[in-house]
Amino acid sequence: MATQERIYTVDDVWRLERQANKPTEKYYLIDGELCVKMSPSQRHSEIANLIAHYLTGFVLERGLGRVTIECGYHPPDNRKLLMLPDVAFEGLPRAAQPSRLTYVPYMPDLAVEIISPSQSWAQTRRKAQRYLRHGTALAWLIDPESKTAEVWQPGTEQRERIDLDGELPGGDVLPGFSLPLKHLFPD
Repeated sequence: MATQERIYTVDDVWRLERQANKPTEKYYLIDGELCVKMSPSQRHSEIANLIAHYLTGFVLERGLGRVTIECGYHPPDNRKLLMLPDVAFEGLPRAAQPSRLTYVPYMPDLAVEIISPSQSWAQTRRKAQRYLRHGTALAWLIDPESKTAEVWQPGTEQRERIDLDGELPGGDVLPGFSLPLKHLFPD
């Protein structure tokens, strides 16, 4: 008799992370499969912090919305997908709502994924595809190893590669914003 793997939902992850003897890991879901998000390295954390810093300054000065770090997002119509972008931006009017005490039931306007040593470009690109498929308008994938990035937008098969001397664009999501990639790698 074949065994069936358990399919998890957003509600299962919420309960798991709120247990009395809760695990130290963070989880995300891909098609109901429970995935563990490893603790970030110092370099990964510094890059996420710098991205959030530059985004937050731009967003707050203009009253455009909110910036989050490692916040859970899921599409309202899919309880088997829960994403944890390293950094995200939610634009108005959704961000005008009070902050939630639960996972956010929509995808962010901008999702940023920093490739960790335990992930490949292929895995991270699949995350970008899921973000875009479920409502995200812009995704930045950052590779600390090569000091490069990719910019993903819906409806385009091509992704834009950004080298160290290039800039991450805000596009239609954050008009007027650009972040020189070299600002994320000061060493």
